[in-house]
Amino acid sequence: MRNVYVCSPLRGNITENLAKVRQYGKFVLECGMAPVIPHFYAEILDDTVDEERALGMTAGTSLLFRADELWVFGDKITEGMKKEITFAEHLKLVIRKISDKDLEIGGKKYAKKYGKKKK
Repeated sequence: MRNVYVCSPLRGNITENLAKVRQYGKFVLECGMAPVIPHFYAEILDDTVDEERALGMTAGTSLLFRADELWVFGDKITEGMKKEITFAEHLKLVIRKISDKDLEIGGKKYAKKYGKKKK
């Protein structure tokens, strides 16, 4: 199973954003991929404390070394997401933008419609 790094907002409404990332993770699984979700660190660190946020961002970004692709979810690209995308580009990972429309059609249908891009 290929690994997909889930890139989506966290800061702001953390509770809402964590709920959304669960949906994104399920979508990735429905596409036949294993989601790599750095948002887990928000469950054990305080994202409102700068030092803990920095630690979480560093730990989360290190997960990109284990990813085959990075999928960008949501309509807004935050500063943290920009850093993840830039690092993924440096690693030459496949980067995909997953739109709200893609989410509506569902992961299984998305995978059939667009296929899985090989590395």
